[in-house]
Amino acid sequence: MKNQYDFIVIGGGSAGFGCAIKASELGASVALIEGGTIGGTCVNVGCVPSKRLLTVGDVYYYRDHGYRGVDLDARPLHLSSVIREKDSLVQDLRNKKYTDVINSLPDATFIKGSARFLSRNEVKVDGKKIRGKHFLIATGSSPHIPPFKGIREVNYLTNVEALSPRRRPDSLLIIGGRAQALEFAQMYTHFGAKVTVLQRSSRIIPEEEPEISDALRRYLEEEGIEIHTGVEIKEVSERNGLKTVLTICCGEKKVYSGEELLIATGRTPNTSELGLEHIGVKLREDGAVIVDSRMRTSVTHIWAGGDVTGQPMLETVAAKEGAIAAYNALSQSKRKMDFNSVPHAVFTMPQVASVGLTDAEANLSGFACACNWIPMSSVPKARILGDTRGLVKLVIDHKSKRILGVHILSPIAAEMIHEGVLAVKFKLTVDDLIDTVHVFPTMSEAIKLAAQSFYRDIDKMSCCTE
Repeated sequence: MKNQYDFIVIGGGSAGFGCAIKASELGASVALIEGGTIGGTCVNVGCVPSKRLLTVGDVYYYRDHGYRGVDLDARPLHLSSVIREKDSLVQDLRNKKYTDVINSLPDATFIKGSARFLSRNEVKVDGKKIRGKHFLIATGSSPHIPPFKGIREVNYLTNVEALSPRRRPDSLLIIGGRAQALEFAQMYTHFGAKVTVLQRSSRIIPEEEPEISDALRRYLEEEGIEIHTGVEIKEVSERNGLKTVLTICCGEKKVYSGEELLIATGRTPNTSELGLEHIGVKLREDGAVIVDSRMRTSVTHIWAGGDVTGQPMLETVAAKEGAIAAYNALSQSKRKMDFNSVPHAVFTMPQVASVGLTDAEANLSGFACACNWIPMSSVPKARILGDTRGLVKLVIDHKSKRILGVHILSPIAAEMIHEGVLAVKFKLTVDDLIDTVHVFPTMSEAIKLAAQSFYRDIDKMSCCTE
């Protein structure tokens, strides 16, 4: 192992690999250091395994599809087989997309171990010192566990344990009401558990449009998920294997119990073990590394990307940030992150996907905002498929008709959102969407219909009307 590199990348997740790949392409010698499992959160305990289990749960739960004449016999779910298959998928992608990739990069070295800064140009990895010209901090994040009274005495779950259950619990309490909480709530409900969600804010997924939040809550409750909002957690406890949560809700004390307790209250940046306080890298109060729009920290040759810089904690954002850091460090480029056109999704069924500004954000930003939403029941393909859950909402500037935000609730919202991403990124108008020919019948046609709704009653149109 060499002791001098052009770029030292600390962290083997999406941001680290985005940086390492781009730095290698730009001719730099690279050391990628990972103290945990290569691949980071997404492939190991995030996007990949959770979406696999969500899909299995959907197939099992919706097995008759609601079509007349289709009657599939209910069979028991063999959870252990499902988990083994999920683990095999994770291992395969970890090898092909991370281990094999780093080994294929010219002049790149993978170093297993935990790094800590000794100075602004040197880190120690398990007793060995390595110097670098540039550094990327990409150490990711860990589950945030609020200091609830009694939490240290309770055997709770995080997303890590919840993705590999030894058996399906009969009942599950979930503290949290955003993407991770709701995905696990529906996953375990589809597996056959009784799930209760306890959310602090007044509605689930509070950053989303109210119409979407309210509709998703209704759909989840129809499937048997018990959802409580405006909940203040006072104490958690465990007795005889049963977890209990004492709350204050609507001014009254309420107690909820379950066989398992999942804490899904966000994530905390991993910065405490890096020695950043000794080299002048500034952090926020929550421990996130402070960076500018070019991903540079307060130390000019040290960069950061991914979850370690705080929200939005998305795999796609992390990879983009890592690549931008490499570009800016090794070339004359001055690339910046454009967070406004970054989409995000919640993989419940139906899914939520959004990009750009919400109605409230647009008004706060000074736009003369106009908004329209259409139900998926107005979309021919949704009716053909027999699943009309959801809606599409467009947020536009009233004067220019420019599209400021696109918000979708649909069984395939995450697949549909990319037309909205392009519309926001390239400042398209509703007229641009209307003028674009869409395939009929498709779910994506819903975005064009939403655009047309600014001018006419779409329920009085024939199919494919311009």
